Amino acid sequence: QVQLVESGGGSVQAGGSLRLSCAASQTSAYIYSRCLLGWFRQAPGKEREGVASIKSDGTTRYADSVKGRFTISKDIVGNTLYLQMNNLKPEDSAMYYCAAQPLGAPPSLELSMRGYNYWGQGTQVTVSS
Repeated sequence: QVQLVESGGGSVQAGGSLRLSCAASQTSAYIYSRCLLGWFRQAPGKEREGVASIKSDGTTRYADSVKGRFTISKDIVGNTLYLQMNNLKPEDSAMYYCAAQPLGAPPSLELSMRGYNYWGQGTQVTVSS
């Protein structure tokens, strides 16, 4: 059973920064070394979209809208996934979710909900102008 818990959300002004964390339960610790991991977000009235992903070998992928501003990383020892978000914009406001896929996924699904089996409950990010 994979259990994921996000934290670090909050309210910031445009141009500010936040760092989101996603911690795995003790029984799920292996996922940070072996699984495809991702961050997604969903704004009210919109579909959930992929923001960033990181493979077991550390290869990353980003949505065009966040390239150069967001950085995904993982701490295998600490069993934590991170999303560093800089130069935040009002359009970044959303509920952010971390996700895991123990079996990996083809490149076309690394930023797709269909590529993931396990999800956290989300953490809210609000960016004011």
